[in-house]
Amino acid sequence: MFQKIMDAINGCCAGDYKKKIRGNVVLMKKNLLDLTDLNASFQDLRDELLGQKVSLQLISAVSSEPSENDLRGKLGKHAYLEKWSTTATSLAAGEAEFEVTFDWDEEIGVPGAFLIINNHRSEFYLKTVTLEDVPGPGRVHFVCKSWIYHADHYSKPRIFFANKTYLPQDTPAPLRKYREEELFQLRGNREGELQEWDRVYDYDVYNDLGSSKKGPGFFRPVLGGSSEHPYPRRGRTGREKEDPNTESRLPLLESLNIYVPRDERFSHLKMADVLAYGLKTIAQVAKNGLDIFADATPNEFDSFDDVLKLYEGGIKLPSVPPLLGSIRKNMPLEFLAEIFRSDGELFFEFPKPQVIQKNHSAWRTDEEFGREMLAGVNPVIIRRLEEFPPKSKLDRELYGDQNSKITEEHIQNSLDGLTIDEAIRNNRMFILDHHDALMPYLRRINTTSTKTYATRTLLFLKDDGTLKPLAIELSLPHEKEDEYGFNSEVYTPAENGVESSIWQLAKAYVGVNDSGYHQLISHWLHTHAVIEPFVIATNRHLSVLHPIYKLLEPHFRDTMNINALARQILINAGGFLELTVYPSKYSMEMSSSLYRSWDFTEQALPEDLKKRGVAVDDPNSPHGVRLLIKDYPYAVDGLEIWSAIKDWVRDYCFIYYKTDEMVQNDNEIQSWWKELREEGHGDLKDAPWWPKMQTREELVESCTIIIWVGSALHAAVNFGQYPYAGYLLNRPTISRRFMPRQGFPEYAELESNPDKFFLETITAQLQTLLGISLIEILSRHSSDEVYLGQRDNPEWTADKEPLEAFKKFGRKLEVIQDRMFDMNKRCEPEESCWPCQGAVHSAGSYQCSWAHWKGNS
Repeated sequence: MFQKIMDAINGCCAGDYKKKIRGNVVLMKKNLLDLTDLNASFQDLRDELLGQKVSLQLISAVSSEPSENDLRGKLGKHAYLEKWSTTATSLAAGEAEFEVTFDWDEEIGVPGAFLIINNHRSEFYLKTVTLEDVPGPGRVHFVCKSWIYHADHYSKPRIFFANKTYLPQDTPAPLRKYREEELFQLRGNREGELQEWDRVYDYDVYNDLGSSKKGPGFFRPVLGGSSEHPYPRRGRTGREKEDPNTESRLPLLESLNIYVPRDERFSHLKMADVLAYGLKTIAQVAKNGLDIFADATPNEFDSFDDVLKLYEGGIKLPSVPPLLGSIRKNMPLEFLAEIFRSDGELFFEFPKPQVIQKNHSAWRTDEEFGREMLAGVNPVIIRRLEEFPPKSKLDRELYGDQNSKITEEHIQNSLDGLTIDEAIRNNRMFILDHHDALMPYLRRINTTSTKTYATRTLLFLKDDGTLKPLAIELSLPHEKEDEYGFNSEVYTPAENGVESSIWQLAKAYVGVNDSGYHQLISHWLHTHAVIEPFVIATNRHLSVLHPIYKLLEPHFRDTMNINALARQILINAGGFLELTVYPSKYSMEMSSSLYRSWDFTEQALPEDLKKRGVAVDDPNSPHGVRLLIKDYPYAVDGLEIWSAIKDWVRDYCFIYYKTDEMVQNDNEIQSWWKELREEGHGDLKDAPWWPKMQTREELVESCTIIIWVGSALHAAVNFGQYPYAGYLLNRPTISRRFMPRQGFPEYAELESNPDKFFLETITAQLQTLLGISLIEILSRHSSDEVYLGQRDNPEWTADKEPLEAFKKFGRKLEVIQDRMFDMNKRCEPEESCWPCQGAVHSAGSYQCSWAHWKGNS
């Protein structure tokens, strides 16, 4: 009130009072996030004393400049951010609140956007701008969420639109050119190396995994752009080439600086978490590494007790003092304070995975082996067996007869009185099949230190709803390269003597196959690599004003940054993945061959379940399908979540699209979908399964799939990693010896010390240390995680109907979550169900779901 009186007095004194519009600006200064840029911060403070350096101009949504032929919205006068040098960071996470005062021009009418110019040397993160008491609309809110660099880095001032939502044809005329120009800027010109302040979204092939400079051992084929090695596209960096086919790589210590559009980079809290977990991991590796090299057998665990020592003997550090806790929340480099943990976790100790918390050896049981195919970290592979013996789909002209050699004699007595035909007809036979995926690469893989098999595992669905393993087939290609076909041995369950040790080894080889497939295909390819083109195309063709942009954008968070870091240190030649999984240097090439069979429409959960034969169409079911395995947590919970997502997407899309013709006439949607198919997934552009994007239902289904893959599916295959695979005896990633044969010295070794032989067969000690360090980081939630059904800003749109539909979605998810928690608390677990950590696990009942659904949005 006082300020309004003073404005009136000043206006009267000047003889020309004009209305003022107050604005509230929330941002983060860079100097609060990066102590290494103090020089620029001091210069910014000095400049603010000499003159105002951050200006904003309102753009009218209703009035155009009279001199403009293209109907650009009328611009207001420059207004300047106030009190830069004296505003304290009083808000959470280093945010500061500033004021800005606009001279009101009645011709502006309703502000639809604003331009901002930063003349500071340092960039800042602009979160929101809110205008109060605007004549007409009253309050106008802008969700910005973007880094603003010095004006010299931009060809035009940065623009931000009010949080209204418009289809392209419905955009107010004064804003249309601004909308088009903003998308043009984001597409870039496809030239030159991209810098950190660039906002360009563009495509490139995976030509940055290897290095010609390091020698033949670091050569890797280019993935993408050829029929030989098809692959989704990744974000372009524009770095210079080492040779005509290979993009130069950044030095290891510069990995965090790999280019992604600035607004796709981790938040400062996420980055602090990454650095904190990295620091903790280095400490763990260093501590355990010293123990390894002091060991008489530094490459091997000598006993299972040696493995357990990884999770014991850490140093408990003091809790965070109150003052330090305050500093951690508001100061840069807060990852250094991570060594003082507030949760009591031991600093040099790996946390004990849930899979061994109740019982150190129950992972060895056949019950747990079968259960994890339904409720473990990779529950997306098992399928129903429809013919016996299992048949291969590999090309006979290239690979000969690859059909299974499992016979009736191997399994007939384990089917609870049924014949094989009866078991198949009654939907009681299932298979975990890694044969066809691995066999084309197996000869080359086994020329490395890896010695492994292509596996098939048959299972029987018992009356109590659990899976019983029947037989495991371990296959190798013929020794002579010009011979088609394969050799195999079939192993069946045994409980005593050397046969039980051999059965345990057979299950370990299956675990090795499944671990590598999970990490390379189920996780990396199917939830990271395939989604990146959607992120790029969405930002290139859908304006922030577009309803589908607002729908999808939260589910792309951090994807490009994670993928870029993966190319630098995980999936690159000699990276962590090659060091810790069995395909070694053939890992990414193998994932390329399996991308050929990727089908976008089959990523819909009901379609995936039907394809694998674990569900059938059922119009009477609330989800349209009926599960053939009732105790299948991934599918049971997943269908609930899938349906909730699809209902939300349909409610949302139908608000904006009243007819199919509106989808067809939406030029942004059509150009988005066309480029996504033809360029983002260009190697599969001619696949017949791509939706045509001509109807509302096609739009709903496609958006549901994108959200499902980016949220719930990723959560299911990512966040359960450490609980299961953090104990590598349960899910080994490498096998280094073949199965011993009777009459050979190795067989005698197995008889005399089966545990030692097991340890010398699976992942070695140092690789185990690296592997569990990696998955511990990958399995963690960041401190600023935004979960499905949440938004980081409650005012993400000004439209009331979508906000109400989103609240309805959130309520559905809460009901699903409460039901899951209730199921997991409803029993007192016995010894046999210890992995469930309290889940119901009795005959015909619901199994554990604790490992899955806590996923980011």
